[in-house]
Amino acid sequence: MNDVETTLEVLDKELPTFAEFGLRKEIMQSIDQAGFKNPSPIQTMVIPVIMEGRDVVGQAQTGTGKTAAFGLPALNKMHLKGGIEILIITPTRELANQVSDEIFKYGKHLGARTVTIYGGSSYNRQLDLIDRGAQVIIATPGRLLDMLSRDMLKGFAPSTVILDEADEMLDMGFLDDINEIFSYLPTERQTLLFSATMPQPIKNLAERILVNPFFASITKAETTNTDIAQQYYVIEESERDDAIIRLMDAEDAKKSVVFCRTKKEVDRLSNVLSAAGYSAKGLHGDMEQRQRESVIKGAKSDAFDVLIATDVAARGLHIDGITHVFNYHIPFDSESYVHRIGRTGRAGKKGVAITLVTPLEFKELQRIKSKVGTTMEHAYIPSKMDVKNSQVNRLLAEIEKQHIYDEAHKVLDALKEEFDQEQIAYKLISVLMERNTVAGPNQIGISAERMEKILHNLQTRGNDSGGNRRGGGGGYRGNNNRGGSTGGGYRGNNDRNASGSGERSSSGGGYRGNNDRNASGGGERSSAGGDRGDRSRSFSGQNRSDSRPRS
Repeated sequence: MNDVETTLEVLDKELPTFAEFGLRKEIMQSIDQAGFKNPSPIQTMVIPVIMEGRDVVGQAQTGTGKTAAFGLPALNKMHLKGGIEILIITPTRELANQVSDEIFKYGKHLGARTVTIYGGSSYNRQLDLIDRGAQVIIATPGRLLDMLSRDMLKGFAPSTVILDEADEMLDMGFLDDINEIFSYLPTERQTLLFSATMPQPIKNLAERILVNPFFASITKAETTNTDIAQQYYVIEESERDDAIIRLMDAEDAKKSVVFCRTKKEVDRLSNVLSAAGYSAKGLHGDMEQRQRESVIKGAKSDAFDVLIATDVAARGLHIDGITHVFNYHIPFDSESYVHRIGRTGRAGKKGVAITLVTPLEFKELQRIKSKVGTTMEHAYIPSKMDVKNSQVNRLLAEIEKQHIYDEAHKVLDALKEEFDQEQIAYKLISVLMERNTVAGPNQIGISAERMEKILHNLQTRGNDSGGNRRGGGGGYRGNNNRGGSTGGGYRGNNDRNASGSGERSSSGGGYRGNNDRNASGGGERSSAGGDRGDRSRSFSGQNRSDSRPRS
């Protein structure tokens, strides 16, 4: 950039508290109610600078607290004397609604009112909410530009303008719209730009719309979250379905997102996983808006366990509690990889990111690994026996903590009339284990012997060309017998014969945007997922979604 840049990297030091920022007491009340303790690195970097009124470019991956990083100081600067003071532009309707939820939560004690502006919903309803006193607009580029070009927003002069997920807007082709939107905005404003990655077009945009920006960046070593364990599994193309089901069984994934490349693949895999006993739903751009909103609400309320989505549909999607991200296919570029795996390992929690690759895709995996600067661990897909051993270990742990109900003695007394206690125990355990069958072939994926050859050939080609590439893509285990592991989630036993165990409601207060449930989002309704997946994958014998409270 031509403007002055200041880069502040994450340092290994004790983080300050939110109280040290000097935020209003009403905002501190919201922070306390949200359960925030210490600010994240990106929040520590930019909150004081934004409060000073300076333009900011913030580069940090999804899940690092970017919404609070710009939302808290922007709300803190509001005068609340009428009119729109804050404009937040997001790439998708889903993200607009999520950001609106967060801003409403942070500003409710201030009396700040928010409204969401996006296509597929009534103009009159959105304009009415603005006229009734909204101070914060969260908008998608298309609908916002349409309103501005038709002079529908009278006296529109926000003092703070925020671009959230700027690189996503670039990928979705909104860059021209963004440039035109800024021609309607006042020159005297504070502008904040946040992005997970910083491609050259976004740098050029920042040069045009920001003045003397403060540049806050997470170091390359932290581009991918260190709380996310990253593994890859090498398979044949025909084994993808069997591999994803086997890994879900072995990992005992509680709440997952599976990324696919195409809408058709999302629909097909939703049916495959539902037939395998998983409560799964698909999400892609051809679904009607009401159906998309229903799926997202279900994912947030734990109504199902597995969300299968395309990159476009899941852009900017923030769902708490994701334990696993599965890349059914390797993403097309490193930026997509960072965005995908950023759905897990959020808010200090641990997560797992698993990528399926074929031998032909191995070079692409190495390219992504090198560009992202991350470590991916190679592992082998567990055999049926590996998964069964893991299931036994989980069963033991579940029995150990199981509450004993008063009615249990009646069942036991009745069984004692026919069987001795040892037989009773065997039969009951067998009933539980029978509910968790392991499907598919015994062995899935490239064998250890063939994998060694692939790695050797890659390294040889690298040496012949004068390079110093390491063919393994990170973390090759060698002959590592995992027998004796007592936890769930199998991580790859190279000894193939080892027996190692391997939303808030839209009716809630404030002007939170237009949730016109009758709006049409266009496209045909997807049949993905359906209402299948009633067979539980847990030992409790109940459907996961049925055993969880609904929000």
